Amino acid sequence: MAGTALVLGGGGLTGIGWEVGVLAGLAEAGLDLADADVVIGTSAGSIVGAHLTSRHHTVEELYAHQLAAPEKSASATRMGPAALARFAAIALRSRDTASFGARMGKLALGARTVTEAEQRTVIARTLNLTDWPARRLVVTAVDAATGERTAFDDTSGVPLLDAVGASCAVPGIYPPVTIDGTRWIDGGVHSSANADVAAGYARVVVVAPMAASGGPIAGPRAQGEQLARRGARVCVLTPDRAARSAFGRNVLDPAKRADAARAGRRQAAAHVARIRQVWSD
Repeated sequence: MAGTALVLGGGGLTGIGWEVGVLAGLAEAGLDLADADVVIGTSAGSIVGAHLTSRHHTVEELYAHQLAAPEKSASATRMGPAALARFAAIALRSRDTASFGARMGKLALGARTVTEAEQRTVIARTLNLTDWPARRLVVTAVDAATGERTAFDDTSGVPLLDAVGASCAVPGIYPPVTIDGTRWIDGGVHSSANADVAAGYARVVVVAPMAASGGPIAGPRAQGEQLARRGARVCVLTPDRAARSAFGRNVLDPAKRADAARAGRRQAAAHVARIRQVWSD
C-alpha cells in the first residue's frame, strides 16, 4: 500500500465552490493536495478534479473564479430538499447499490430535461478542457440500465468531456450521457464520494460536500472508516454548520457558489493539522 489519493465528492454548484474553497485554504497553509498520485472525482468533484489535475490554473485562480459573479444568463436549476428526499426514499426501497442505480436510471431515462447536446455544451463551457490531464484523474459514473458503477480514466477510451458529463448527469435534472451506446448517469448515485475507489492508497483525503447516506448507499465517513480498517491513513472532511448554511436550499444555485467557497476556505483552516498528519510522510 502506497501513494496518496484525493477524493472529491458530488454536491452541485455549491459543492464545487466549497471544495475549491477547502483546497485553497489548505494550499494557503502549505498543503497542496493537487500533488496527489490520484484524484477521484464524482459529479461536482469530477469538475474540480479535472481543473485541479490539468494544472491550467492555480488553486487560488480557481478560488477567485468561484467568487466571481455568475453570468447574467446563468439561471438556477432547482435541486433542493424535495429532490434529495425523493432520491433518499428510492434508496430506502432498494436492496443494494445496483438496484438503486437501476431505479435512478429509469427515472433519468424517463425525465424531461434539456437535450444531451445542450447539456454537453454547458459541461464543455464549464470544463474548458479537452484532453485528459497528465496527472491521474478517475471519474465515476453509473450505468443507467444496470445500476453498476464504473470509473473512467485516461485509459478508458472515453473523452474527458463525456466522462465528466456522465458523472454530472443528475437523474431527473440532466439527461443521461450516451457513450458507445450505453447511457450513463451521475456517479453520486452509487455514493456521494465513492471513496472506496481509493482502496490500495496509503494516504487518503476525502472532501465530500454531501455527507448523507441511506439504504444501501454508503456515506463518505463509512467508506473512509473502511479504508482505515484496511490500513490507510484517512481524513474525511464534510461541511460544517456554517458551510451548510452557506449552501442554501438549492445546491445548483450559482448565486450561492461564492458563499460556499468562502465557507470552505474558512473551514479548511480548522483542519490543516489533521490533514497534514494524513498527507505527510
